[in-house]
Amino acid sequence: MTTNDEKRSTLRLDKVFHVLIESPHFGFMNCVARNISTGGLFLETRMPLPLGSPLRVYFAFPNGTEGISALGEVKNHYFLNYASGEGPATITGMGVRFTQFDSDGADRLQRSVTQARMQH
Repeated sequence: MTTNDEKRSTLRLDKVFHVLIESPHFGFMNCVARNISTGGLFLETRMPLPLGSPLRVYFAFPNGTEGISALGEVKNHYFLNYASGEGPATITGMGVRFTQFDSDGADRLQRSVTQARMQH
């Protein structure tokens, strides 16, 4: 068994962009997304919501004409250590699994991810 095999079932895009999340229990939060697919995304935030928390995510890609809104659930918490030009650094965040998109959001997200991956 190879441990480095890609096990994700959807194309993933490493792209940094701002998102707004809305939680029924914690209100609105601005976050930075660092990784997205039609299955979910990684959100950088100092205060991850509790595991299992439902939320709504609002975002738009720079090349998109309209925003995308999706329901999701917090599936994982992350604390990442890495080296930067200024020395050691950290990122705290949460993995969110999308559970439902508004209107044709899943299709538009898939097209945006595919288009962005083809350009790079």
